[in-house]
Amino acid sequence: MKGLILAGGRGTRLYPVTRAVSKHLLPVYDKPMIYYPLSALMLAGIREILVISTPEDLPQYSRMLGDGAQWGLQLSYREQATPRGVADALLIGESFIAGEPCALVLGDNLFYGTGLGEMLRRAAALQRGAMIFAYPVRDPERYGIVELGAADDRGHRRVLSLEEKPVSPRSNLAVPGMYFYDRQACELARSLVPGPRGELEITDLNQLYLDRSQLHVEVFGRGTAWLDAGTHSSLLAAANFVHAVQDRQGLMICCPEEIAWRMGFINDAQLARLAAELAAEYGEYLRHLLHP
Repeated sequence: MKGLILAGGRGTRLYPVTRAVSKHLLPVYDKPMIYYPLSALMLAGIREILVISTPEDLPQYSRMLGDGAQWGLQLSYREQATPRGVADALLIGESFIAGEPCALVLGDNLFYGTGLGEMLRRAAALQRGAMIFAYPVRDPERYGIVELGAADDRGHRRVLSLEEKPVSPRSNLAVPGMYFYDRQACELARSLVPGPRGELEITDLNQLYLDRSQLHVEVFGRGTAWLDAGTHSSLLAAANFVHAVQDRQGLMICCPEEIAWRMGFINDAQLARLAAELAAEYGEYLRHLLHP
């Protein structure tokens, strides 16, 4: 399975901070924002990843992430010259995807929780249809919403409807910005027409899968956190969350070096070299993994 990170847009909700730097390179406590969605793809076992951003910002991502070899990854880069919607990422990345299943994650989404890696690896094993996630929220009118039916004998819940920022939501289950698709994704994305905002909406793509009875949903449980760091207040909340958990547990959240090591993408010697290159607490944390 291939992975895509959409890190485009102008970040206008974070002006004036983002007038000179891409939103997805801003720090979320001790790591750049893009490390968090990158880590989610890595936890899913995905090693070939395409980063999509604006022409002016792509060189910054290349300097930050390189070719991914330091983490046992293969990173590529493509331009999204103008914001044309989330589903546009599949069209930009069509040659990269090359007919394989793919996972798409938004560059400002953070996921953390017990059992998350196992859930993501199940989604990455998808061969038919699409897998999205659902997360209970207090203000569902601000999100894309999924309505689910009652659970069957195996605990699976059928998708009844999808809505984008509804005035009268049919449920409180928001759809986070991470989606897993089979080989049909690019073909279906090409059939989309721009919505009222002039963009190719990811909800419309998911609706096409629903119309084919091929849309599956996993509901994040109470032990999983999902944060969208796209505004000043949510960016601060995400940084405070990461700091609180790391300070309490002494374990890093979304550390690509650690994930790569634990997933077997890199070995002890490679992790030791990465630790030596990183100063202060971050490098010390990596050294402690090898010598607890």
